[in-house]
Amino acid sequence: MDLEIPLGKRTKKYRFFEILPGFFSYGAIILLIVLSIFNPLLASIYLLIIILSTLVRSIGICYRVVGGRSMMEKASNTDWNRLLADLDNPKAAYDKLKKSNRKIKNIFYKRHMENLRLMSTSKDGFFPKASDLYNALIMPAYNESIEVIEPALKSVVDTTYDKKHLIIVFAYEERGGAGIEETAKTLRDKYGKYFHSFHIVKHPKDLPNEVIGKGGNITYAGKWLKKYLEEQKIAFSNVIVTTMDCDNKPHKYYFDYLTYEYIVHENRKHLSYQPISLFTNNIWDVPAPMRVLATGNSFWNIISSMRPYSLRNFASHAQPMDALVEMNFWSTRTIVEDGHQYWRSYFHFKGDYAVLPMYVPIYQDAVLGNTYIKTLKAQFIQLRRWSYGSSDVAYVGNIVFSRNRGAPFWPSFTRFIRLLEGHVTLASVSVMVAFGGWMPLLLNREAARSVVAHQLPDTVSFLQQIAMIGLVVSIFTSFRFLPPRPERYKRRRNILMLLQWVLMPVTSILYSSMSAYNAHTHLILGKYLDKFDVTEKTTIDMNDQERQNKKKSPRVFKGR
Repeated sequence: MDLEIPLGKRTKKYRFFEILPGFFSYGAIILLIVLSIFNPLLASIYLLIIILSTLVRSIGICYRVVGGRSMMEKASNTDWNRLLADLDNPKAAYDKLKKSNRKIKNIFYKRHMENLRLMSTSKDGFFPKASDLYNALIMPAYNESIEVIEPALKSVVDTTYDKKHLIIVFAYEERGGAGIEETAKTLRDKYGKYFHSFHIVKHPKDLPNEVIGKGGNITYAGKWLKKYLEEQKIAFSNVIVTTMDCDNKPHKYYFDYLTYEYIVHENRKHLSYQPISLFTNNIWDVPAPMRVLATGNSFWNIISSMRPYSLRNFASHAQPMDALVEMNFWSTRTIVEDGHQYWRSYFHFKGDYAVLPMYVPIYQDAVLGNTYIKTLKAQFIQLRRWSYGSSDVAYVGNIVFSRNRGAPFWPSFTRFIRLLEGHVTLASVSVMVAFGGWMPLLLNREAARSVVAHQLPDTVSFLQQIAMIGLVVSIFTSFRFLPPRPERYKRRRNILMLLQWVLMPVTSILYSSMSAYNAHTHLILGKYLDKFDVTEKTTIDMNDQERQNKKKSPRVFKGR
């Protein structure tokens, strides 16, 4: 099966599926307008169905946010380094734990006991040994400064995993210039001693059949890694590959947890492993609208982890090297290679593929430019790129509705519908909830005579007030995820962190919804986004002593 996205002219069938997300997202609002003009009663019923379904979803979201937070706390407090060590001699570890007669409450320790029991009764060689495995970390970079990258590498050094089994591949872009090449060499010289090996790989610019994006960079690095492992006579099945942006900081147990899950799952080759991305590295520094969006995106990743049946690859994720080699690594033809990798893997393995949630975080930066206006613009560009994942609707639909799909039809069809519905909902629902209640009254004078249409704004307002419960839960949960407040900020910053949530309706429409419509419009017109716009993320380095000496201590912006 050809797993690649077509370049250049698409077939009529492919174009049909490309237009589909925009057709439904624009059509949802157009239908409400048309019904408001000609039949206010039907318009009111239509809108109420949408709002009620949204309300039901918000209840589910609250439940999963709370449950996801609990799972994260338990996973973060689990000593995965010790659990991983137990797997080398599962029978002895199981007997020891069984004799202790301790009552185990943590769900991960309960699973560990069951895993030890199963492994102790299995044949030798059925489960790989941790001592035989390696983790490879591919860190793509464009032109980021060393001040942005170095904290991420330090966090990798600080993980509890045996670094002599950790291979670093720093993949930098030739188009990033001489600066990033010098940074790569500096980092290799400074941190290479901590790891099994530290390699720098330059991705040449303007390679054929590639869009300008991260997919081409990490695929080039992956192919380099393949040759290296062959030279070192390390089996592909003994290597787990994580792709992680160069400003990301993994949890201290991430590699131990990842290796543990890889060992205990028999279908390990047909899995990818997805940690939870939290946009909290610089959350105290970014403007209020970006804080709301970053927190909302963090919540969505937590919610997704609680729904494994719909979980997809996002940002940092891991896959076995043997699976990546079979699939020719990642797509070089899309700017959303992370989410697209799910579909490549799903169809390559003929439907026998899943994303396994890992309940420890990888901490990422929220959007922060060196001016307020640049920050607002960069945030929209980032969300538009994520929304351009709607381009996968055409990719999936084109395969599902073909004879050589490989994967079974009905499971594939339900995934296609879920994909399409998610992108349509993202674009249209917040606009309809915000303004739909007034449309019948504004567009049809006769609507005032309809009791249902006349009371629609009040009904919508009432339902929105019920949905405020979910907002309260979100606010409470958001404070549990915040890193410690930097000393450069006074306590009143906490109040701003609370008041920022009044911006949520605005950010939902101006950013989430409009970025989705922008992406859908590009697909409708065939104006494809073929360049990965690097998100501007900066760090603020302020000296507390200087702050005391000056009324206004200057910000030092470092990064993309």
